[in-house]
Amino acid sequence: MSTKPAHYDVIRKPIITEKATMASENGAVVFEVAVDANKPQIKEAVEAVFGVKVKAVNTVVTKGKVKRFRGTIGTRNTVKKAYVTLEEGNTIDVTTGL
Repeated sequence: MSTKPAHYDVIRKPIITEKATMASENGAVVFEVAVDANKPQIKEAVEAVFGVKVKAVNTVVTKGKVKRFRGTIGTRNTVKKAYVTLEEGNTIDVTTGL
């Protein structure tokens, strides 16, 4: 039997980029989430933490790139992003913090 992760373990941080800002104009908010989190867990966590109704959750996994750091080879972390579309009338202001 697996234990349910806490809501703050599922949602890592909001992502504020140019693409995320364009998505927010259509009622979507972008979060970095745990790599092992699934869509129902993300939906439940966002609804519990922010008190909003979620319409849809789309996820994308960005694999960590191999990069050189001062001549030695290193790997960036793999990141999972969740595009959370909110129901009409619901908003999340990510600039204020939690």
